[in-house]
Amino acid sequence: MLGDRRIPDGGEVMAMTETRNRDEIYKTDHVTSIWWIVAAPAVWAVHFLASYLTAAIYCAKFADSDRSAGEVQLAVMAYTVVAMVIIAVVGWSGRRRHRDGHDRSPHDGATAADLRRMIGLSTFLLSLLSAVATIFTALVFYFVGTCH
Repeated sequence: MLGDRRIPDGGEVMAMTETRNRDEIYKTDHVTSIWWIVAAPAVWAVHFLASYLTAAIYCAKFADSDRSAGEVQLAVMAYTVVAMVIIAVVGWSGRRRHRDGHDRSPHDGATAADLRRMIGLSTFLLSLLSAVATIFTALVFYFVGTCH
């Protein structure tokens, strides 16, 4: 028949295995969640906003006559320490997920393990980039010590 789509002998087992592998790939848990990738850049963004908002509010409302921003520098230093600890934890978690298993790069297979390793690598690399961005944000406040 023209519309007959029966699977030949043994095909049912293969179709069930392919379906199970596909379901395994698309199933997300806390380890393979895509949200881990954006965690470190989100921490940098919060650090950036907190730093510049603190400087803007302090310089507009509370700055002395000499316009010194020593308190802002201390606040930004505290923000930076907290942000770097969080970014380090996220990066370490991503590196650990990337190193899981015995396979090496590239992680282009259609398996849950490759997906987990690829997300881990992406998380780790974005954590490094976010750490550099956080340091550059903090350096601005280190070198510019006034509210001018």
